[in-house]
Amino acid sequence: MTDGLLKHRLEKLRDFISEHKLAVIATVEPHYCLPQAAVVGFSIGKHFELYFGTSVYTRKYINIQKNPRVAFVIGWTKGKTVQYEGEAVELTAEEILEYKKNALGDVPSIAKYIHDEEMVFYKVRPKMIKYSDLSVDPWEVFELERFSY
Repeated sequence: MTDGLLKHRLEKLRDFISEHKLAVIATVEPHYCLPQAAVVGFSIGKHFELYFGTSVYTRKYINIQKNPRVAFVIGWTKGKTVQYEGEAVELTAEEILEYKKNALGDVPSIAKYIHDEEMVFYKVRPKMIKYSDLSVDPWEVFELERFSY
């Protein structure tokens, strides 16, 4: 892949992901290895990492404690979507302060939860991101797997 094509695809991915405030996250229940999905508000970081928060009382929190590998689906209308796989890591105290400063602008729905002491905040670094635009002919589909931090 040429540098120009890679740059174009990264810009397309960032633009598409940035347009969205909600995603579906999939985690795995630890006892029976059952998949579980939930809608989360999220924001995107400089290196395509995704940030989100959840309560310590949710299934996704319990699942991530046992298995931090997660998957997201972002966008699902107009034939365009992103599939995203990565590993969730709890934010450090310093990262939480930075996240809270920026989160209200990125994820307005978090306003009522952001100061709750039972909230945990995560960063997910991408292992794989697949973009699909099925609204064009031929379909535009590409997958990126190598991300440097």
